Amino acid sequence: MTDFNQTHHFAMVEGHRIAYLDEGAGPPLILLHGIPTSSLLWRKVIPVLAQTHRVIAPDMLNYGQSDKPERADVSIAAQARLLVGLMDALGLGRVDLAAHDIGGGVAQIVAVRCPERLNRLVLANAICFDSWPIPEFEPLQETGAETEISVDAFDKMLRDFLPQGVAVPDQLTGEAIDIMLQPWRGEDGKAALFRNFRRLDPEYTMAIARELEKLDLPTLVLWGDKDPFQKPDYAQRLADTIPGARLEWISGAAHWIMEEQPQAVADHIARFLDTPTSHRKA
Repeated sequence: MTDFNQTHHFAMVEGHRIAYLDEGAGPPLILLHGIPTSSLLWRKVIPVLAQTHRVIAPDMLNYGQSDKPERADVSIAAQARLLVGLMDALGLGRVDLAAHDIGGGVAQIVAVRCPERLNRLVLANAICFDSWPIPEFEPLQETGAETEISVDAFDKMLRDFLPQGVAVPDQLTGEAIDIMLQPWRGEDGKAALFRNFRRLDPEYTMAIARELEKLDLPTLVLWGDKDPFQKPDYAQRLADTIPGARLEWISGAAHWIMEEQPQAVADHIARFLDTPTSHRKA
């Protein structure tokens, strides 16, 4: 298995150690992951985008190599606040932000609450409105659910689940699955992931749904057209809701588009970032 650990940096945000990848030079671009992944979801996309941008890919709190406190708010609302805190810690003003899965929910909150911090927004197979949590995760949100499953059984459950997010099973390699699951090993890792499951709540995206209609931010909605988790209908709804949003499809891909077609994902994002911004409001 490839070792990516040496590429991580760390910053303190609200008393927590947040891990992040930092590659390239140029205008800052933040790449945000979802559940149950980490910054390494973007590992095949980063080298392309780092040719023209400083690419920063953080691990959200309680994910990847970031701290995993037993008692902390890890909702997408809290993650949005922590993301802005990381930007402050790194001395970043305005950035481009691309986000996947629940990271897309975090990005929507940042866009609505702190639009002055963003230049462009990319929402890739993102949670939105009432699209989440997916049915597979709902039983895992119940109190005490983690006590009913062993570490080995939990690992097997995740290994069986993850390939459902690609259109062709072979496109999710054993190495990719190992990378996704590494942070959740052992009892501590299992407990951390269950804490994340319990904070999956559509109230956060529903609360900002009407505010998306007034968003003044160049936005790309990028979606795998075979996604079984975040249904393609939601991509169209999201693009129709955000004024001027551009909808582009990754044909023949499902949810883990960065694993299935990393070059296509990088190309779509790079082209979008190359377009001049044109905010409607002064």
